[in-house]
Amino acid sequence: MGEQRITLNVNGRDYDISIEPDMVLADVLREKLDLTGTKVSCREGECGACTILMDGKACLSCLTLAVQAQGKKIVTIEGLAEKGQLHPIQKAFINHGAIQCGYCTPGMIMSAKALLDENPNPTPDEVKTALSGNLCRCTGYVKIVDAVMAAADDMKRGENK
Repeated sequence: MGEQRITLNVNGRDYDISIEPDMVLADVLREKLDLTGTKVSCREGECGACTILMDGKACLSCLTLAVQAQGKKIVTIEGLAEKGQLHPIQKAFINHGAIQCGYCTPGMIMSAKALLDENPNPTPDEVKTALSGNLCRCTGYVKIVDAVMAAADDMKRGENK
């Protein structure tokens, strides 16, 4: 198959690019747009490392064809910070020691963002459920859940949506 042109809206910016029709979104983000915060690990939708937001919903970019993302708003980990300020979820992950090797962190943060946008007052069990598709090999998840709960509190107080 030959390349085709698509336009993707990523982090509020439109990109007109040429891709192979079978390219997955994770590869387009990393290879064509140089947005390497989105990680690729299993390529089977099992680990959550590639999680991004598409139209506000958590999406596994390793299983999504890039052509399916046309006309949708995509947000990657690079798009969360505003005006040089980290998002409250990013700050909470740092402040609560929820980052070890960091490989799963972007996917965890994006899944947490989708949850908190939909449910700004989750219980710890709701956080665990929302993050259940994201695997971390380094932690016991306690600090990650604590970070998401703290971010929810910070966001309720209006600290940088």
